[in-house]
Amino acid sequence: MSERAVPFHCPYCGDEDLRPHAAEHGTWECHSCRRAFSLRLIGHLARPPQQGGAS
Repeated sequence: MSERAVPFHCPYCGDEDLRPHAAEHGTWECHSCRRAFSLRLIGHLARPPQQGGAS
């Protein structure tokens, strides 16, 4: 996995004209709708327990 994942689309307008917003990791700006936003990974989800069992 790479250190920095790049979003492909703006979460507000869906456009692809995104650029880093500041030196802070995970901040982006959309030059189409003029919004700035941040993305971060909260964590990994645990796998749900298996339904039914092997008999």
